[in-house]
Amino acid sequence: MGSKNKLKRFNENASFSNVIQPTREEVVEGRFPHRGSWRQFFNNDNPIIIELGCGKGEYTVGLAQRNPNVNYVGIDIKGARFWRGAKTAVDTGLHNVAFVRTQIELIEYIFAENEVDEIWITFPDPQIKYKRTKHRMTNAEFLNRYKKILKPNGVVNLKTDSEFMHGYTLGLLHGLGHEVLYANHNIYHNLGAPEEVTEIKTFYEQQYLEINKAITYIRFKIN
Repeated sequence: MGSKNKLKRFNENASFSNVIQPTREEVVEGRFPHRGSWRQFFNNDNPIIIELGCGKGEYTVGLAQRNPNVNYVGIDIKGARFWRGAKTAVDTGLHNVAFVRTQIELIEYIFAENEVDEIWITFPDPQIKYKRTKHRMTNAEFLNRYKKILKPNGVVNLKTDSEFMHGYTLGLLHGLGHEVLYANHNIYHNLGAPEEVTEIKTFYEQQYLEINKAITYIRFKIN
């Protein structure tokens, strides 16, 4: 993407009411205004579901279209990417969608304790090298962060094309005593797969499927 295109998208993001772009200082200093008051932002008491590393926002928007009585928040540090999702939501009149430009490791500063009903992690970088373990979005440190913001019965969904990420996460969940509610290593070859997992596809997911690359899925609770 050219720098002019990026600049245009950054400028458009600034004009969208569904995009929030705090500075890192605002967030870490506890000055993010919506933490603990997301229901006031959406002006309703509906459940809050978040997508971490939302990319172009395809899953955030797809879920919001399916479930108008649920609020969805996409989180990503790359605003030029989620511009697409934010613009689609604006153009189609989706009022149950928001996007926040920030780092995933700051998630506890964006949402208060027990404020989130469900988390989606879709096609994250598996960070295969051992020295990158701390960056894997399902490592023990990240799971602890998620537990703090999730309601007691909140769940996490991991959808990925990485067999490594799938296996690593399953092993970690079992080892730490967390509750795996559902797991499948090839979700499109499983007749009992949840509809929201198979009926919403990202751009890159479509490409994976065209070359018969398996898509895996895990749904779990953090104890």
